[in-house]
Amino acid sequence: MGTISARVRDAATSVKILTESGIVRPYSPVVLAGMLKTLKTWGTAPAGGFKTMALRRPDRTAIIDELGSLTFAEVHDRTNRLANALAARGVKTGDGVAVMCRNHRGFIEASIAISKLGADVLYLNTAFAGPQLADVVEREKPRVVIYDEEFESLLSGVDINDRVVAWTDGEAGPDTLEGLIGSGSATEPTPPSRMGRTIILTSGTTGTPKGAPRPQGGIPAAVSLLSRMPLRSGWTCYVAAPLFHTWGFAHYQLAMLLGTTLVLNRKFDPETALDILEKHECESFAVIPVMLQRILALPEETLAKHSLPKLQAVASSGSALPGDLPTQWMDRFGDNLYSTYGSTEIAWASIASPQDLREAPGTAGRLPLNTVVRIYDADGKEVPAGEPGRIFVGNDLQIEGYTGGGGKEMIDGLMSSGDVGRFDSEGRLFVEGRDDEMIVSGGENVFPKEVEDCLATHPAVTEVAALGVDDDDFGKRLRAFVVRSDESVTEDDLKGWVKQNLARYKVPREIVFLDELPRNATGKVLKRELAEHE
Repeated sequence: MGTISARVRDAATSVKILTESGIVRPYSPVVLAGMLKTLKTWGTAPAGGFKTMALRRPDRTAIIDELGSLTFAEVHDRTNRLANALAARGVKTGDGVAVMCRNHRGFIEASIAISKLGADVLYLNTAFAGPQLADVVEREKPRVVIYDEEFESLLSGVDINDRVVAWTDGEAGPDTLEGLIGSGSATEPTPPSRMGRTIILTSGTTGTPKGAPRPQGGIPAAVSLLSRMPLRSGWTCYVAAPLFHTWGFAHYQLAMLLGTTLVLNRKFDPETALDILEKHECESFAVIPVMLQRILALPEETLAKHSLPKLQAVASSGSALPGDLPTQWMDRFGDNLYSTYGSTEIAWASIASPQDLREAPGTAGRLPLNTVVRIYDADGKEVPAGEPGRIFVGNDLQIEGYTGGGGKEMIDGLMSSGDVGRFDSEGRLFVEGRDDEMIVSGGENVFPKEVEDCLATHPAVTEVAALGVDDDDFGKRLRAFVVRSDESVTEDDLKGWVKQNLARYKVPREIVFLDELPRNATGKVLKRELAEHE
């Protein structure tokens, strides 16, 4: 009885969340019948989700990018044409199609068209090097690769069966997306016999990126996110986070439920971002933390021009918010910042609200609906609240395994996040660092993240990363890499700052000053490159 009651309660909560967000609302009998038929025929994949939007709000703007705007009806028509053109090139249900695009309409339209064929879409990181691309393409063997023209030389040495150019500054020839859309039939494709998979690659910071097949969006994923983040139907969202990344992809998927107008720009620039948010009166902003850092680093006179009164939800994910960045952002732009903790494999595990970030700086937040997080020790036993251990997550969004085989460690049906953390007495999760980054220095356990967070609060520190390096006397020692805004600040100044705030054994043995930290396209610091720094 308890299990049945819990399911009824969760179902009621889900309906409440969907109603408050505006997804569940009254429709005319004709529209409702069309939506039900569409979902029965096409399912909840992008093919079905975006078609229902074309039925519900055909004239609403779906995409705004550097080429202009498209309505949901136009996106539906154009993706029918693109799907038929791709089918004419031999793409069929079960095939793989790789997409290597920046944030623009081509990414969205290619994804929907691939879904209409029941093919699998593989998202390639736009910052990958040639060898990484070659390894991934060889392993996944996509039937077609759709890519922006700027990546032509990068892909020149990769063995690809068929190529289509997405964004080009030249003429739209027959082997471009616009060319295919122009030549393709507007007839709706025959619904496929199976729903295509979405494969998002891991960051590849420790080797060849792994393919992580994600469950197809739908209601459970939306409910989970919306239970902790108040996104609303009909909003305009500037998606600055890369669409090929789990976080950018999540907002593309939400658009087919919320009817979101997606504002896209191929490359992020902090001042341009403020202009975009203001010009389009965006209510939400999907980012990775380094983007917020770059905005706040703008000159005061630039920041003062933008108050962003329409902005209601700044949705951040991809890495932890460093130091006092949350407070700096909210003090200037209001309490609208939400920080999501998760990974490619587990999606989102916890979400910190503005209140959480104010009351408990450094927290990863609280659990969204239908999510389980437990903390286990090295022997696989659950630890009491307040004690640190390895973080394991269970939800409807995690992957079943990698495309190349294998997967993350599992305990009691829960998947390892690869991090160490703890819960506080209020049920908020704190992430202390990667479980493989902890170092033992002079017999003491040190997590680089704690030292990074401390240094990040220093007024002269713009960016920071720390890691363990070999030491003949102590086994390991901590080395910090710092980007500073004031060159008069010395290594001793920063060591003294850490000494004032943390235990003495956590003070880095050395601090290296850099002009910038090496990062991948999703903003993660490439610590393997720092480890090679002399």
